Amino acid sequence: MLVQATERVSTGVPGLDTMLHGGFLPRTANLIEGAPGCGKTTLGMQYINHGALHDEPGLILTFEQFPEQYYRDAEAFGWDFRELERRGLLRVIMSSPEVTRADLERFNGRIASLVGRMGAKRVLVDSLSQFERISRDPVELRNLIHGFLNALKREGLTALLTREAYVLLGDEEDDESEASMGFLVDSYTLLRYVEIESSIQRAIIVLKMRGSAHDTHIRQFDISRGGVAIHEPFRGREGILSGSPQQMAESFIKAFVRR
Repeated sequence: MLVQATERVSTGVPGLDTMLHGGFLPRTANLIEGAPGCGKTTLGMQYINHGALHDEPGLILTFEQFPEQYYRDAEAFGWDFRELERRGLLRVIMSSPEVTRADLERFNGRIASLVGRMGAKRVLVDSLSQFERISRDPVELRNLIHGFLNALKREGLTALLTREAYVLLGDEEDDESEASMGFLVDSYTLLRYVEIESSIQRAIIVLKMRGSAHDTHIRQFDISRGGVAIHEPFRGREGILSGSPQQMAESFIKAFVRR
């Protein structure tokens, strides 16, 4: 049975809530995957900032960047992460996947204590790709990540997870970890660079949303002073996810697009 639209967690990203039919479902794990520099972390910070400003404190669990980097990046978009931390609405924690996972498995560990003290509702995990260095065995890796995601849900958190895609343009690499990741998460959103008329643009599509309908259009998005904003679907083109869209046949456009 589908969850009612009122039971949603707003992302704070213009256009994304529309694609998700209202936002993420509560206490879910939501994967944002894309190539380096395409906006995964910015989207995640926007999600955390929106929550903190609307009585939903959040955590950022980072395995790659120092907290200072998040403060500087957030400031560029007009988000004052230092002030949010001062008010107890945000904490940025830099650690390793191994230490973070072990902490979540302990009774009353550091993260659980923070969640309780802050009343945290959201978490950004940046990035899930770092778990892949723990084990090369896809079955073991899947079990590790599955346990980690369940621990976040047990703490009552709605998680946004980033993951690197190892291609800049074109179709996704066909690997076993990729297939496993799609099964583990509750929603799966893909960010892509696409080339259109010798210009690089950004595309987004929601591939999966467990327990809810969602928009299946491939939409254009950009990153500006206010953060990530999602626009209208690409029209009159095919092959968007391949990285090199081609203009559709005129007859197809007339039949299915220009109505």
